[in-house]
Amino acid sequence: MLRVQMKRKYRNKKRPAQISSRLLKVLTGSNKGQKNHWFRRILLFLVRLPIRIINRVLPHPILRWAALVIFMVGIAGFVYLLRDLPSPRKLGTGDNYAVSTQIFDRKGTLLYEIFADEYRIPVDYQALPEYVKQATISIEDQHFYNHFGFDVVGIARALITNLRGGHMQGGSTITQQLVKNALLTRERSFQRKIKEAVLAVITELFYTKDEILEMYLNYVSYGGTTVGIEAASQTYFNKSATELTLSEASLLAGLPQAPTTYSPFGSTPEKGKERQASVLRRMVEDKYITPAQEAGASSDVLTFAISSNDIKAPHFVFYVRDLLYEMYGVDTVERGGLRVTTTLDFDLQQVAEASVSAELATLERARVGNGAALITKPNTGEILAMVGSRNYFDTERDGQVNVTIAERQPGSSIKPLMYATAFQQKTLNPGSILIDSPTCFTVAGQKPYCPKNYDGSFSGSVTVRRALGNSLNIPAVKALRTIGIETFINQATAMGITTWNDPSRYGLSLTLGGGEVRMIDMAQAFGTLANQGVKSPLTPLLKVEDYLGNIHYELDSERRVADLEFLTEFAESQAGELTRVMDRAPAYLISHILQDNKARERAFGSRSDLVIPNQVVSVKTGTTNDLRDNWTIGFTPEYLVAAWVGNNDNTRMSNVVSGVTGASPIFHDLMTYVLADKEPVWQSKPPSVSSAQVCAHGLPPTPGDTCQPRDQELYWNEGRPSRSVIEKQNVWIDPNTGLPPPPGQQIDGLVLEERTIYKDPVTDYYCADCSRPVSEDGKVLYEQQTVPSDYSLPEYGSN
Repeated sequence: MLRVQMKRKYRNKKRPAQISSRLLKVLTGSNKGQKNHWFRRILLFLVRLPIRIINRVLPHPILRWAALVIFMVGIAGFVYLLRDLPSPRKLGTGDNYAVSTQIFDRKGTLLYEIFADEYRIPVDYQALPEYVKQATISIEDQHFYNHFGFDVVGIARALITNLRGGHMQGGSTITQQLVKNALLTRERSFQRKIKEAVLAVITELFYTKDEILEMYLNYVSYGGTTVGIEAASQTYFNKSATELTLSEASLLAGLPQAPTTYSPFGSTPEKGKERQASVLRRMVEDKYITPAQEAGASSDVLTFAISSNDIKAPHFVFYVRDLLYEMYGVDTVERGGLRVTTTLDFDLQQVAEASVSAELATLERARVGNGAALITKPNTGEILAMVGSRNYFDTERDGQVNVTIAERQPGSSIKPLMYATAFQQKTLNPGSILIDSPTCFTVAGQKPYCPKNYDGSFSGSVTVRRALGNSLNIPAVKALRTIGIETFINQATAMGITTWNDPSRYGLSLTLGGGEVRMIDMAQAFGTLANQGVKSPLTPLLKVEDYLGNIHYELDSERRVADLEFLTEFAESQAGELTRVMDRAPAYLISHILQDNKARERAFGSRSDLVIPNQVVSVKTGTTNDLRDNWTIGFTPEYLVAAWVGNNDNTRMSNVVSGVTGASPIFHDLMTYVLADKEPVWQSKPPSVSSAQVCAHGLPPTPGDTCQPRDQELYWNEGRPSRSVIEKQNVWIDPNTGLPPPPGQQIDGLVLEERTIYKDPVTDYYCADCSRPVSEDGKVLYEQQTVPSDYSLPEYGSN
């Protein structure tokens, strides 16, 4: 009955199918000349198909209407998302307007221009070597010939990897990347991803796989303004893509995923080599090449085509470029017309480059192939000069490597940070006594660690001032033992070291340079000492604006100087961009030791290159035990100079290179230049630092303290006495050795004599005036001391 009534009610009405036809005309348009006509025809078919299904499956008119309304709403939403969808037939056109970015030095000298215009040279697909195509498929889209526009397996794999917290991966196919680069805008939105997926499927309908791959190889970016495989081949190797070798092709195939990171012309060319190895490995897995071909291509030495005509201070420029990428994104940097004024002084940069080159010329026979230098202003954090290698354009010696941001072992140049931490933790003072004698440190489950001094000699009892000044290794390890490795790492990290991320990897050798650091981080940390414990972040940027004059960033150097003065005067931890990471006194005391030429006279002499005439400069050297790295870092409150020599391939230098050769002449040359015609600038002494005759523990005697004052020395009023003691004792002496017998041994004929006994924080017993045997070459033979692994630091005055 109801069915009959419904038929009568709708007898003279349009059926849903008829209504849908009219709606479809409105929705899709009937004019064949309309924009996107090809898409409207496809959409018409897709809309009619479900309507026919609705008419057959749902017999009741009301249900048909309801389903139709829901369907039309969905279609309308879909059409809205895909409005103005470009046609895949337009592949090959580009409409975006771009403006180049320019990088200047602080005085307006143009250093480099990032051209936004695309450098593209179309190439005949058929003329390309097969391994050029295969390398791209292997690394970018393994299932290229088997999917229909997007790879479900690849998307799932990327999603799982990302959810597990692994390295972020994308699931885009070659087809998706093509339409994204050639047809769509650079916005990041859900709507654009939908368009990308739809266009990828439609593109697969319009073109063959080879046509898609050909367009991809002509459209994808290989870094900066270089677009397409032919332009990339010309840019990086100065040859046609048709002439590429397997080694060259595999390197280029790895660039599109992250051109900035993998570029051989960027700051991290070694990552490009790692990426190349991944491409070759995937090609073997896909059976495009054999393992023998992989090995041959991996070992090939690539010769890059680098032009020096259009770039000044290249290591610095690419360091700035990469920083801009992080701050504003690649698209803004390469197309947004930024005008970047940097902190670099190009005149000073040229002096630094000449100094490095001149010194390296004198060290050729010493097997020294490379050098680097960095000049900064500690108070404002400005980078004034950056020489990353002797010659950026020397491809045979990996000149593109920027040593100032590479990880290298610092040798003894790290010791000031460790001693500063000991002062901060109040375990030592500048006048504290440490015993420089043969000492082994036991470590559970490992061989005993027995450090040696640079020249193999021992000094007996020394103050911290002289131990640091003469760069003695054994006292430094003892000092680290008083604070612990993790405490040292935490303090060094706060001061600017960024590479010590896992304390479990390091042992006591960390204080002798056993942990790799970056020169730029060392400059940051030593700059913190220059600022009396205040960290002023290093920056290469003075001002960033666009070509219309809109300012994106501007360094207020005067504000930084004012904030530093504020933090120096008042007990605050933060002011603007500056942060106090250490008390004033420990930083000042370390700086004072490093400027004390008498404290280092035994090791370096009185007229070394560490001395800048008529100036007050704090300075420290460092040479690794294996002679692979040689450093010198020095500073005043206004300038810091860091210098390094070594080899990029990590080969040893000759024994000629030491603390007073190699990097020191570069430091001396540059610091003398920047301080020329300037009055000496002293650090202001904190009110909490005093001077007096101090005892072996580094502080003046207090009421009830029976210690005997020894030397005039600076100390921190808030410091604590270290567990360093000098006392007279009656001890049993073995006449045969002139020494007390080893603990636990019974020896006849011992003689009781009064002797001077020293103790330091990790050595319980050292006879200072006992007679000791002498070697044939006249060196005193000291007895071996052992520090147990369960040692804990006792308080001063305890037994």
